[in-house]
Parts: sequence; C-alpha cells; structure tokens
Amino acid sequence: MNKEEILQTIKLVRSYSKKRNFNQGFDLIINLKDLDLKKDKVEAFVTFDEPFRGIGVGAFVDSTLKSQAEELCDVVIVKDNFNKFKDNKKEIKKMSKNVDFFISQADLMAQVATVFGKVLGPRGLMPNPKVGAVILPKGNIKPIVDKLKKTTKVEAKGGMMIKILVGKEDMGDEKISNNVIRVYESLVNALPKGEQNVKNSILKFTMGIPIAIGEKEEHVKERVKAREEILAKDKPKKEKANE
Repeated sequence: MNKEEILQTIKLVRSYSKKRNFNQGFDLIINLKDLDLKKDKVEAFVTFDEPFRGIGVGAFVDSTLKSQAEELCDVVIVKDNFNKFKDNKKEIKKMSKNVDFFISQADLMAQVATVFGKVLGPRGLMPNPKVGAVILPKGNIKPIVDKLKKTTKVEAKGGMMIKILVGKEDMGDEKISNNVIRVYESLVNALPKGEQNVKNSILKFTMGIPIAIGEKEEHVKERVKAREEILAKDKPKKEKANE
C-alpha cells in the first residue's frame, strides 16, 4: 500500500465531505475476494500509537489483583463471584455489553472458560493470549490494559467487507495514514493469500462519501457532481410530498 496515495486520499476525503457538527471518524473499508469465510478465519489485532476511541476492558481476577483491576478496568469479575454468572447467559451478556477485551489470570482460565465461555467465546471476547490478555496471578496489569485501550480487532465475520475506525477528523494526516498502513499490513498477514485476497481499500468520514485509495480527484469530482444532481432532482419531489 502506497503511503503517498493514502495521504492524497485523506486530503480528498476532507475536501469532498460536508462539515458536520461532531468530530467524525475516519473509516477504513477493505473489501476482500477469493475467500471462503467458513474455512478461512481472518483475524488480526492492531495496536495503535495512541487511543482515539473508547475501548472497554474487563477483568477476571482473584483478590490478589482485585485492587489493580478496579482502578484500571471498566468491568471486574472477582473469582468469588463467578458462581453468580453460572448458567446465566442474560447476566453475562449484560455484564459484557460494553467490553471489547477481557483479561484473566492464567490460573483462572479454566474456570472462566467453564462459566463464561459459551457466551463470550462466540462473541470473540474470551481472554486471548495473542494480545497478552492472559496474565500472571501476581503481575502488573497496567501495561496490558494500556495496550488494549489502543488495540482494535480486525476480522471478517459477517461478509467480505471489513470496516475499521483508523482515526478521528481532528487527527493529523500522517497519524491517520500510519494507522491505515498498520491495519492493512496486519490484515494482509492474516489472509491466506495475502494481498491477492484484497479487492480494494476505501477511506471515508463517518458521514462522508467513500473514496478508494488511489482514486483520481477527477473521478471523485464526477461522482460528487452526479450525486448532487440526483439530490437536486429529488428535492422538489420530497417538498411536494410534504405539502
């Protein structure tokens, strides 16, 4: 992926998107091809240099790490309270609603799997050793919590399109482009055939027009003009319908 093309596309997104009354997100959309998602699991974890969206972190700990967890994590489930959730899917779903990652002490993982696994497993929320979320019983959890607050999971589950937030409108172009490259490279490494499984990549604001990375400005202008003409034609019809 060419960094200059990414930077140019970021500029086009800014230029051809309407200003909104909130700090819009920069979305990276990657369309995939030649994959069988029933056979090919596509999953990668990307850690950015700084956090730019709210990430919820939950913890399964015993009394030794309880104080640390309560200070740093959004949800804390202490070992003594595990039984409250046994065979209670509704409570587990409620408890994990705003959690993106769970951490767990290594010596509690068997119990966590037994009590919470059936609900958290299918949702991809079980503590994952790949991101360091399984911790030592007497460890310092601050480094892993800080890391997870800057981490996002990239995966293809529901279809051949992956959409990931890579920045905010008020961030600099250089930071956003670095995040785009980091996500793209991590995803390519997770694909069976690498870049051969990538159809195209697109950038857009939350409520802006999608622009393919590398798309020429002339083409973007034509699309914007065509869209405005369609909206102009539809406006009288809507006004008449509201009379």
